[in-house]
Amino acid sequence: MESFPSMHGLAKDRDLVADFLAFRARANAERVACIDLPANRQLTYRELADAADRCAGWLASLLLPGARVAMLMRNSVDILIVHFACARAGMIFVPLNWRLSGLEIGGLLEDATPDLFIYHTEFAEQAASALEKRSVQHVVSMAPGNDPLAATVAKATPLGPRESDPDAPMTLLYTSGTTGRPKGVIITGRNAWSTAFNFTMSNAVAPGDAMLCDMPLFHVSGLFGVAWAAIFAGASVLISDRFVSATALRLMSDRKLGITHYFAVPQMASTMLQDPSWSESDLSRLKALVIGGAPLAPIVVEQLLNSGVTPLEGYGSSEAGTVFGMPIDRDAIRRKPESCGVAAMRIDVRLVDSERHDVADGEVGEIWLKGPSVTPGYWQQPEATAKAFHNGWFKTGDAAMRDAEGFYRIVDRWKDMYITGGENVYPAEVESVLATHPSVAEAAVIGVVDARWGEAGCAYIVPRGPIDEAEIVSYCRARLAHYKVPRYVRVAETLPRTGSGKVRKDELRHAFRED
Repeated sequence: MESFPSMHGLAKDRDLVADFLAFRARANAERVACIDLPANRQLTYRELADAADRCAGWLASLLLPGARVAMLMRNSVDILIVHFACARAGMIFVPLNWRLSGLEIGGLLEDATPDLFIYHTEFAEQAASALEKRSVQHVVSMAPGNDPLAATVAKATPLGPRESDPDAPMTLLYTSGTTGRPKGVIITGRNAWSTAFNFTMSNAVAPGDAMLCDMPLFHVSGLFGVAWAAIFAGASVLISDRFVSATALRLMSDRKLGITHYFAVPQMASTMLQDPSWSESDLSRLKALVIGGAPLAPIVVEQLLNSGVTPLEGYGSSEAGTVFGMPIDRDAIRRKPESCGVAAMRIDVRLVDSERHDVADGEVGEIWLKGPSVTPGYWQQPEATAKAFHNGWFKTGDAAMRDAEGFYRIVDRWKDMYITGGENVYPAEVESVLATHPSVAEAAVIGVVDARWGEAGCAYIVPRGPIDEAEIVSYCRARLAHYKVPRYVRVAETLPRTGSGKVRKDELRHAFRED
């Protein structure tokens, strides 16, 4: 495998990536570590550690260290068991996005070249298609009531915690591929540990807390932001296999479960606000509704605050884990509704202009990152890795501003900015205004070719009520500079999204060209 950039000069401190699951199994043995809600299965820290030990023993009997273990299934405690087992056996865990087609999954298998592929029979058709032209040494299917993996693992000899290289690849998280070929983001033990630490500290997760995980465990926010952070902190993670707004609200209202933290993308938060059961829900035990994936419209922030919920907007990525997070301070959130907070404890941040110079407070720059949570690169893609880094700094491709108090605000994707008549336009600013219109449920703005101005804005709108295009333009004119007002308005039933909830603007650009 090709070499990757060094870990930015950090000391090879093995204590930094100590086995916190083993520690919790000793210190909090009988505390509930996780609850698999669909399977009605509950594991204490001792039971979770034992299951991971036995699974690691089984893996070690089949494969050599460094082997890839791919898994295709909805959220389940089995994913956590296999993941921790891979870490202990020195193998690389590859959680796959079950929303992808068989052809797309096949492409990921071809890239990761796993030696073991575990899939749930719910996705048997996709698995068969993915395996059609690819040979995997070991293939295991899982089904409710007929799970050969559980029986095999239960009989295995435990491997137990072991010394491991904290900078060796431990997980591959595949990007959504909005800009071309999906990239396997390498997550090392040091990266994973640091991401869990940053998320825990940024969102005040404490022993005895309970976190509900609706986010998919093939995504950084679900796997490391929620599940790993909960176990790292000595909290409990309640694993759901899908997001249903009424179900999420019912679970968060359940006093016995005592859920204190919930991670959601903006679309999920808006859906819950519009759910008929919202007004009857008791969210008084919820310390934080953590928001990531995209900026939350200020009007939604206000609605949540007025409902007694504390929304903590944050920012992170597969490549860097948790980067920014709002503190649990309702006054600060009300004062800065567009902010994603301050930098996490263990990460360095720069905002850089197109000439690679640091920008002043109040100016827009690309976010560059360095620290122990930052990936060393992309699996088997040295050119993409080299392009993503500059002198050890990871270039995120996202644009942000920092105020005098050190709070950051995401402006937009650096590449999504367009120039009309010589003026820079950041679509997120226009989308934020459109979100306040009573007839707009969702909006996405892209830059398109324009004969007169070079580029112009096109707004794709999912309506909540009747849409009058001229009225939408007039509404924007009253609230935005003239050059920021979209020239084109298109009505759409839905907006195309990635598995993590981000709008696929590449598809919207293609749709506009076809139109």
